[in-house]
Amino acid sequence: MTLTASSQQRQRQPGFTLVEVMVALAVVALALPALLFALYQQVDGAGYLRDKSLAQVVANNKLVELRLLTVARSGLFSGVDSGVEELADRQWHWRLESSATQVQSFFRVEIEVREGEEGEGRPLYTLVSFMFAGQPQAGEVSGG
Repeated sequence: MTLTASSQQRQRQPGFTLVEVMVALAVVALALPALLFALYQQVDGAGYLRDKSLAQVVANNKLVELRLLTVARSGLFSGVDSGVEELADRQWHWRLESSATQVQSFFRVEIEVREGEEGEGRPLYTLVSFMFAGQPQAGEVSGG
């Protein structure tokens, strides 16, 4: 019994062959780790930006505190100080260094903020400001 072309088409079922399915699975197996790696980098980057933003808030708070203390004491703190602040239920280690510049009565203030109580490693954020240490005129507030 010979088969005609129309009877051969009826016997063939529509769908994918085993080779086509295996190729599709191989492509997915290669692409999935690359997609997961990219997703992990995005999540890690967002966490780093969050931490850096919080460190910036800590540094700005310390600068404002220094400005207020400068006005209250009528003099600028000179030297090195450090401590720990809590923000967003986390510990932030800060280090403040105030040093004289070549311009009389102007000081360079550098505030470094690291995550954690020990404050090891590179700072997440460094704030540099210049402050005037002279006596403010009536109605003025000293600071930089």
